[in-house]
Amino acid sequence: MTGRRCGHVTQTVVITGASAGIGRATAELFGKRGARVALIARGEAGLEGAAQAVRDGGGTALVLPADVADFDAVDQAATRAEAELGPIDVWVNVAFTSVFAPFTKITPTEFKRVTEVSYLGYVHGTMAALQRMVPRDRGTIVQVGSALGYRAIPLQSAYCGAKHAINGFTESVRTELLHDHSHVKITIVQMPAVNTPQFSWVLSRLPRHPQPVPPIYQPEVAAQAVAFAAEHPDRKEYWAGGSTAATIFAQKFAAPVLDRYLGRTGYKSQQTGEQEPAGQPNNLWEPLDQAPGSDHGAHGEFDDKARTVSHHDELSEVAEVAGSAVTRAFGSLITTARRRHQ
Repeated sequence: MTGRRCGHVTQTVVITGASAGIGRATAELFGKRGARVALIARGEAGLEGAAQAVRDGGGTALVLPADVADFDAVDQAATRAEAELGPIDVWVNVAFTSVFAPFTKITPTEFKRVTEVSYLGYVHGTMAALQRMVPRDRGTIVQVGSALGYRAIPLQSAYCGAKHAINGFTESVRTELLHDHSHVKITIVQMPAVNTPQFSWVLSRLPRHPQPVPPIYQPEVAAQAVAFAAEHPDRKEYWAGGSTAATIFAQKFAAPVLDRYLGRTGYKSQQTGEQEPAGQPNNLWEPLDQAPGSDHGAHGEFDDKARTVSHHDELSEVAEVAGSAVTRAFGSLITTARRRHQ
């Protein structure tokens, strides 16, 4: 199983955006499963904190500082990961940045930067992974998506655009792998609102402090969904959190209603009552977890509001495992029947 010791085999996992948030929680989870984890991000203090957490959990960690907007840097990180940890079995794309502001208040260079990190970063990671996985005809890529990749909201045009792009890009790559009868798998996990440090880190031009739209989940819930997807990559995508499923269904059947609803409520629901100080530091161009002592870990500042479990995910995982077991059993019966008639 992915990231777990299976006999004497331990898998190699690469995670972008591993210094904080969902990437950090995912790295820690794979570490507990005994994986060799290559950690890619910009913030060296956050990376060192993530590496120590992986080691404390029983895994092996390799710190690879890199900006995912730079393909050469990502490719070099992948080369080091394979040289020092072994062939990459699982690649998880998580890294992103964003701007919280009305579209008319975002500059072209800012929008470009968000796109280069939050969309092209996934493209670069996928390229680097496939260059190594396809010749071996094995490996899994997990994209960390978002419900906002189906239903965009105000004040996050750059981020929502990137997440929509990731869906289309991943779908295209998946069909190409199917055409080639490749055993390399690619899947995506659409995430709900998650309590990560991003709401203190992103560039914001909002009058009040940004917040995730409730319901909010802890990053460990997201990490569990990523690990499960890595173990069951034949499925096209997964929806983490009941709110993700509800959002995607609502968009499918009542998009115009959501337009009007979000036009009325979307600004207020993404801000706390706390005023945002002018000139607040952000991580658009430089990481905020670079200096010693600046490691923020996986969690943001909304622990008191965040859910530690998703019953939707638990039921989905049980159904997926049961369905796979039935499919395997049915396949075995057909194979046995064919052999008897040969």
